[in-house]
Amino acid sequence: MIQIKDLIKVYKTGELEVLALRGATLEVSEGEIVAIMGPSGCGKTTLLNIIGGLDRPTAGKIISNGIELSNLSDEGIVQYRKENVGFVFQFFNLVPWLSVIENVELPQLISGKPKHKIRKGTNELLKQVGLLDRAQHKPSELSGGEQQRTAIATALANDPPIILADEPTGELDTRSGSEILKLFKSLRDDYGKTEIIVTHDKRVGFIADRVLAIEDGKIIAELEKDTTPRMEPLELEKEVTELRWKLNKTRKLAQDILTT
Repeated sequence: MIQIKDLIKVYKTGELEVLALRGATLEVSEGEIVAIMGPSGCGKTTLLNIIGGLDRPTAGKIISNGIELSNLSDEGIVQYRKENVGFVFQFFNLVPWLSVIENVELPQLISGKPKHKIRKGTNELLKQVGLLDRAQHKPSELSGGEQQRTAIATALANDPPIILADEPTGELDTRSGSEILKLFKSLRDDYGKTEIIVTHDKRVGFIADRVLAIEDGKIIAELEKDTTPRMEPLELEKEVTELRWKLNKTRKLAQDILTT
């Protein structure tokens, strides 16, 4: 699905040169979830932008969904983005004056999809991410988790085979972050999406097939995945309540025995 070989990216500002990628090499199979972790400034967002066609490498080779990106014209790279990639960002990137349903419809209108097909498909997407009842709300009227689910629906609007996510849980609380990760997993399991998730969140290892470490612009290792099951807050509260009930029952039984 995605093959990257010896990718180099140099940013120039006047006489200053910054080497963001230093020979990054990576392969991602179709239907795989790959998490990329590393410190700030290590090149992970640059790598994601190049895979998504938002930026071009200085050197190296990248083939995505059978398309060699370095061979594409500016028009070709735009077409590649529209047909192959959905982006999910840390800060949601929603249009604030549009409703949820209008945000999701926007990329479909830009791609030229017939209007009579858009509304039906958009309603299906909102149902898929659990936001059909919030369709007419503006982003400012949503919680952080709801805004990120809207962003995911927007990324899925043109049914791209590849989803690229940059810190998708970075602005969310623990519970909302867990819900978003479950949604990413279902997109792979139910719809076969290929996903690359750049993150600092170790919980992503629970849904990822592989977790890769990037440092100084290079993929340096495959990390051991964090597969420890985590209990959701409501489940934890239920478990604690049940344990307290059992403890109180045991205490009462012990008191009854001692008084007889």
